[in-house]
Amino acid sequence: MKLWQKEYTKITEIVDLFTVGRDKEFDLVLAKYDVLGSLAHAKMLNKIGLITAAEWDSIEQSLNNILVAINNNTFQLDKSVEDIHSQIEIMLTAEIGDIGKKIHTGRSRNDQVLVDIKQYMRAEIIKLSTQVNQLFAQLINLSNQYKNELLPGYTHFQLAMPSSFGLWFGAYAESLVDDMEWLQAAYNISNKNPLGSGAGYGSSFPLDRKLTTDLLHFETMNYNVVYAQMTRGKTEKAMATAMAAVAATLSKFAYDVCLYMNQNFAFITFPDELTTGSSIMPHKKNPDVFELIRAKCNRIQAVPNELTLLINNLPSGYHRDLQLTKEIVFPAIQELSSCLEITHFMLQHIKISKNILQQPGYESLFSVERVNELVLSGIPFRDAYKQVGLEIESGTFTSPAKLNHTHEGSLGNLCNEDITQQMQKFNTLFEKEEK
Repeated sequence: MKLWQKEYTKITEIVDLFTVGRDKEFDLVLAKYDVLGSLAHAKMLNKIGLITAAEWDSIEQSLNNILVAINNNTFQLDKSVEDIHSQIEIMLTAEIGDIGKKIHTGRSRNDQVLVDIKQYMRAEIIKLSTQVNQLFAQLINLSNQYKNELLPGYTHFQLAMPSSFGLWFGAYAESLVDDMEWLQAAYNISNKNPLGSGAGYGSSFPLDRKLTTDLLHFETMNYNVVYAQMTRGKTEKAMATAMAAVAATLSKFAYDVCLYMNQNFAFITFPDELTTGSSIMPHKKNPDVFELIRAKCNRIQAVPNELTLLINNLPSGYHRDLQLTKEIVFPAIQELSSCLEITHFMLQHIKISKNILQQPGYESLFSVERVNELVLSGIPFRDAYKQVGLEIESGTFTSPAKLNHTHEGSLGNLCNEDITQQMQKFNTLFEKEEK
């Protein structure tokens, strides 16, 4: 029986199956947070006199027993229940009787699922930020390790100017710093307590929303009860946008890796056991891992748009459409986490090629250096540019002395210490929140 079901009504099975959909599958990840939200709500009900101290003791003990089962992976959703909220209330009532029925006083499943999702989002953002920081540190280390190893730079897929592996690795490290800005913004949006807003119109009970905000470690609350309900979908979209930023960085990096592994480039390699082969071509070493990272991250970048299509034509108030946000966002969170994990693993085994620019065919990379030499000798830049261009067209261009790859003026200062300091501000903040 549903919590909302009247004594003489029974929903048709086909409607039941359609409306529940995959909701119970994704509800399991919210179980812990539903218990935590119920503990905070019940403690608040005790404080304002809607349940007695003895009733609170029974409720607290029973909810903690359920929490232990969740943490031990022995908790299950019964086939007959509609969602995680129903399951926990039914278990509570079965254990402590009618006292358990009091736990829903002053709240709705609307603010209940909101507080569950916001707690879940906060926790997942902290996990993702830890993985992003781990990858960032790895890229900075690789940047410092290979800062003197030259790499051709490209614009329009054409040879441009000398670069270095230090700049390449460092560029993606700094990109992750900007991605952390998005994760921080998503965390801030998730870090507001909706509990006590009910179905979106508040409650006539004297609920202490400040208390539940403190108990659940939210920074603040969603003050307007109508807006609290409007954050359903908006919170998930903020999370999805942050994930899309990280995914964009990983996707671009994966593309570079696939290109640089190509035999015509041969800038980097990985051990045979980390690549795949062909069923017909024995020479193949395919970058399947990075191709899948690219594909998965491109799909993750579509999640904000998918959420937009789901919620952009909804008026205020709750609508069942919002149930589907879970099956859009929750799998994407785990997908991004797996991409971060495998990228970190693969980079532990990357091998770079040395003396790449000593190979024939890269002379034109040094044309700008030749122009600069002429300018330093007193020739106006435009005249120097024209002179070198004519030399290249006529086939008489001679590359200047090979670029001194330790010269910061030529390749640019890596600035890895400054970039690391930028990342540290996020680490400090998220470490504080995790505690």
